[in-house]
Amino acid sequence: MKKRAAKDYIVFPLDVASVKEAAQYVSLLSDWVGMFKVGLELFVQTGPEIVGMIKKSGNARIFLDLKLHDIPETVYRAMCRVAEMGVAFATVHCGESPRMLDAAVKGGGGNVGVLAVTVLTSITSEDIQASGFKEKFTTDMSNLVIKRAQMAKTAGCAGVVCSGREVKMIKEVFGTDFVAVTPGIRPEWGSGVKDDQRRIVTPSEAVSRGADFLVIGRPIRDAEDPVTAAQYIAEEIDAALTDS
Repeated sequence: MKKRAAKDYIVFPLDVASVKEAAQYVSLLSDWVGMFKVGLELFVQTGPEIVGMIKKSGNARIFLDLKLHDIPETVYRAMCRVAEMGVAFATVHCGESPRMLDAAVKGGGGNVGVLAVTVLTSITSEDIQASGFKEKFTTDMSNLVIKRAQMAKTAGCAGVVCSGREVKMIKEVFGTDFVAVTPGIRPEWGSGVKDDQRRIVTPSEAVSRGADFLVIGRPIRDAEDPVTAAQYIAEEIDAALTDS
């Protein structure tokens, strides 16, 4: 991927329940982040209206994180609708069926980058074991990540959503053009934040390992000054890019 400004690596999740709340963050951060992520809560509340609002508010792109997971035909039809919205990326779970991933890519029609979710960053090895997976996946979760990323690559997905701990491995196996989006990012000064993320890394660690986009929510949203927090994170990213 071509060289980008440090802020363009930052994806800010609009984890709020209304257009009004989302608009406040969009207005505040449009010049300081590269992309806004719209998840299930906000999209269920507002529908496509939120996408239009973000588009009118600045140059930041949109990541529609709905994590589609259904029979192939339903995923295909849903992704056809997503492709009409003009968003940069949209997510689908890897799940159990390569046919679902094929359907998602077909529905996107090249108009939206389809990202496959490998293993949620809130999931632990114990969770994998309790779900009945084979021992090779429970003892080393990276085996499951690679298996699912291979499904996504074969289906023609633009990339995957994965932990920052796994992004270097993803790049080594599937190449630098295979997009890696990493949630669970916590800067050192925000490491005291308590939440449901388990497999976390710092912005500099994620970028040094090859991450293309970093989903960073709470450290910015919960900061006394969100803009300053975003600037600090961009500086950390820039330093990592300079050193790499």
